[in-house]
Amino acid sequence: MARPIKSKQGIAAQAQPRCQRLAQELGYELVDIETERDDTGLTLRVFIDRPEGMDMDGCERYHRALIPLVESLDYDYLEVSSAGIDRPLKRDRDFERNLGSEVEVRFFRPVDGAKELQGILADWDAETVTLEIGGSPRVLPRKDCALIRPVVDLSGVEEVEYTDEDDAAQPAESESIIN
Repeated sequence: MARPIKSKQGIAAQAQPRCQRLAQELGYELVDIETERDDTGLTLRVFIDRPEGMDMDGCERYHRALIPLVESLDYDYLEVSSAGIDRPLKRDRDFERNLGSEVEVRFFRPVDGAKELQGILADWDAETVTLEIGGSPRVLPRKDCALIRPVVDLSGVEEVEYTDEDDAAQPAESESIIN
């Protein structure tokens, strides 16, 4: 493996153009890149999506193609993940996609006594987010918002109970199904 590049520029910022180029080549959308340091090392985490939704095969394909593009960066673990249906709204296209939908806003510190609000995303710009709450608009400074994400309604989803018998029907990871 090539010697890691050490730089004052963050690893995520160094990885961004490489991740973006690969996402475009594969027809994916690069949603976000983040790094997280814990006791075991530094994780470079890449979130991707595509119009029809992301599956495990798509994540694996991107991961395998990305490894040689970022191996010179100074990280310990690489994770590639779907952005998920409740991904935070960060860019204009995220807000555009969720205009008219219910969103949750969490604040850095309480605003008018509330740590979070839910409402319909009515408008946004670089400085503010407007929610419709109870039929009235509420303009929130974006600098006060720690997180803005869609509210996912799972009320119509059928609940499936998982049992140990379901596990027994599948071979364990180390078992071979070929004789």
